[in-house]
Amino acid sequence: MMTDWKELDKGLRKYVNPATHPVAVKFLDDEAQIPPRARRPFRDLNLTLAPCQGAAMTRRYGWTVAFTKEDVGCAIAAHTYGWERVGDTSGAVHFLTEMNYAADRETAERMFKAFPALDTNRGPVVLFYPLKNAEIDPDVILIYVNPAQCMRLIHGATYNTGEPLLSSFSGRAASCSEGIIGAFQEDSVKIVVPGNGDRVWASCQDHEMLMSAAAHHLEPIVLGLEKTHQSGIRYPIPTYMGYAPKVGLTVPLSEVFKPEELQKLYKKKG
Repeated sequence: MMTDWKELDKGLRKYVNPATHPVAVKFLDDEAQIPPRARRPFRDLNLTLAPCQGAAMTRRYGWTVAFTKEDVGCAIAAHTYGWERVGDTSGAVHFLTEMNYAADRETAERMFKAFPALDTNRGPVVLFYPLKNAEIDPDVILIYVNPAQCMRLIHGATYNTGEPLLSSFSGRAASCSEGIIGAFQEDSVKIVVPGNGDRVWASCQDHEMLMSAAAHHLEPIVLGLEKTHQSGIRYPIPTYMGYAPKVGLTVPLSEVFKPEELQKLYKKKG
């Protein structure tokens, strides 16, 4: 029986309310499986794009976007997804050192080898589509949120396990390598600090973080959100209001608004 992804999307809306659509990611075996209405960057937009831009089109526009080798304009993604695996790393090392991501060639080599790479014998077809429209089971879910919303998602993800989430942070190609590929290969839930490319090309904002999850983890995450919400741990955060407001350090607001106290305050300021 297929998971009710639309109901899970409603749960995310109810308990976290992300500003953009949660994104479903599916690895397809061949182009024949691409939904007819999916947009293809090269065919339909006459562009080659980074996959993070495809995810951004899904989360911001509600589009379904399919990537094959001809659609990809990001060399790192071409390598990590398997569309064009890099054998000679000299070009990547040159880029990382010239951009001052790495102090020297040896550091750049380690940096490049640390990128998670999809284990595939051929370039995949990667499909991005809104979770609320999911008609096929996704492999990975991406949820872009602010830090407070991310905290709530972590509450949901740890509700049944009691164990903290483990993630790695590189600041480079993070949404695709650490997020999509990392969560898929490790069958895990990840917290991701989006990389520079996601921000420059895919419109990720300063306040945004990312939770990525192998898709079957989403149902217990939403259940955990529901249970913790019932006890008052919720978003928007219900800030504490049970105190008398004061001006300065010692004067209660109720005293300030007495005429005689206002006169005293004005005299002090004058």
